[in-house]
Amino acid sequence: MSAFGIDRPWPTRAGWCTRLRTDAIEPGLRVTTDQITLFVLLLCVFGLLIWGRWRYDLVAFTALLVALVAGVVPTEEAFSGFGHPATVVIALVLLLSRGLMNSGVIDLAARYLVDRSRSVTRHIGLMSTAAAALSAVMNNVAALAVLMPLDIEAAAKAKRSPALTLMALSFATILGGMITLIGTPPNIIVAAFRARAVGAPFTMFDFAPVGLVCAVVGVAYVAALGWRLIPTARSQHDSAKELSELDSFIAEVRVSADSSAIGKQVRELDEVADEHEIAVLGLVRRGRRLPGLARREEIKKGDVLVVEAAPAALDKLVGVLDLKYVGSETGDTVKADDVALMQVVVPYGARIEGRSALSLRLLYRQGVNLLGVSRQGTRFRERVRQIEIRAGDILLLLGPTDRLSEVAMWLGCMPLAGRERQVVQHHKAGLAIAIFAAAIALASGGILALPVALAGAAVGFVILNIVPLRQVYDSVEWPVIVLLGSLIPIGSALESSGGTELIAQGIIAVSAGLAPAVVLTLLMVVTMTLSDVMNNTATAVIAAPIALGIAERLEVSADPFLMAVAVAASCAFLTPIGHKNNTLIMGPGGYRFGDYWRMGLPLEVLIVAVSIPMILLVWPL
Repeated sequence: MSAFGIDRPWPTRAGWCTRLRTDAIEPGLRVTTDQITLFVLLLCVFGLLIWGRWRYDLVAFTALLVALVAGVVPTEEAFSGFGHPATVVIALVLLLSRGLMNSGVIDLAARYLVDRSRSVTRHIGLMSTAAAALSAVMNNVAALAVLMPLDIEAAAKAKRSPALTLMALSFATILGGMITLIGTPPNIIVAAFRARAVGAPFTMFDFAPVGLVCAVVGVAYVAALGWRLIPTARSQHDSAKELSELDSFIAEVRVSADSSAIGKQVRELDEVADEHEIAVLGLVRRGRRLPGLARREEIKKGDVLVVEAAPAALDKLVGVLDLKYVGSETGDTVKADDVALMQVVVPYGARIEGRSALSLRLLYRQGVNLLGVSRQGTRFRERVRQIEIRAGDILLLLGPTDRLSEVAMWLGCMPLAGRERQVVQHHKAGLAIAIFAAAIALASGGILALPVALAGAAVGFVILNIVPLRQVYDSVEWPVIVLLGSLIPIGSALESSGGTELIAQGIIAVSAGLAPAVVLTLLMVVTMTLSDVMNNTATAVIAAPIALGIAERLEVSADPFLMAVAVAASCAFLTPIGHKNNTLIMGPGGYRFGDYWRMGLPLEVLIVAVSIPMILLVWPL
């Protein structure tokens, strides 16, 4: 039995086999109907993922249903991906990452990293090293969740823009994930493919020789040179001050019965608005936005003023004019006496992404109100509660102090202030480390299969209340689980139909006469390019069997090709959509889509340059 607990071969439509079919494609690149169907389906999936209009889990699950109806995925294999070891391991790693955060050990250690006296290079070097180290043993999104508020705090203390450091921090968390098996989903997926193909997976630290070199070189690059490539407009922009003031929030306040604004025209509020640096953008009456700015409209009881303001300024306006924060769709206001404001950033796959606070019934369900939305200075014509939230938006939440952290987690959002995160259990830090370390040791030593060891650690975390029961399901990133569970049967069908061998044969034909090392480099570049525009999990699922097919046809070891896929699928540095961490820093850093390639392109070239020789050294052809 392997480290993944697998002693069965890879499922195919023709039955069970342990090796890639070598007779699936006759000379001359004969293409079957099933192959054409799968290629068209995958092209549609790629296109929709790149477009980004629909969530990737919906796209993948729909593709699985289409494949079932078309008959290219057998019914008995329809949902086999949800029980796949890679899917289970990824879910467990996400749960354990939540436990490590809740225990407080990571948070306490990270706070020593904030020192405004350090230079930018030293600060980035230290933070990026810590980020890479954390990402090696926990989910890299969770590592960023721990460190990003601290980096923003450090930027504010040093009076510099967080744009100078946040991109380097994000890249470092991605690089660190390549060091161990559990550091990033592509590693887990590639290990599972190797287990199915050759009978044994990559083990916990098989990725370390190549991943560690990539991480060290990458961190050195972002600390010494990379941050200097941030566009001048971003690096000189005082986004740290903007973030603390959030002066681009569009918010709504209700006119109470005792408000001094009643009977005045909207334009008569200009003086008090200017005094507090607030812009009155419109008036809502009986749920309907009045035309234009309604400057000459007389304000009545129950009207809603639409304003653009910083949270502090908004609070002053509410006090001066005796207004109330807008409540739920029924017109209620937040009733808790002990209320606070929280700023959160929306990642891809968050519960609120693609929805509005109104459709989510945020106040009714959770007792927290969406007060404002910041989207890189964009002004909204819609009501705040009706705005469709996008990944990268910064939200201003108002609610009971003791509920805000839990509601932010329920929404799938990341708080931007360290003090607002989940209350940590410092007294359980040693226990959490011991349980997690024991699971890793048992899996690494081959005593327990990795899913079993991690599952045991997860049960321990829940029993000891390190991860409360209410957080168990919220800790798992279900869109990624659905994506992986949906694409694995499609990838299996592509392999069993001979589709992956067809692609492999095409790549070999293009590189005819070239050395296997050149083909390896070509595979890495193609995989890296795909990862920049689509989810890295999906990239690994599709690229891994192609790597196996290329190795089979070249009659060389599959290990270097699988390792190349693992490295390349993790390297999404050119766009904000290739990796969730890149999306998370977009709003707080004030980045634009075209900013990422400036630091990311040299990094990707550097990764290819150092990883290929290391792969060939550690995993010879």
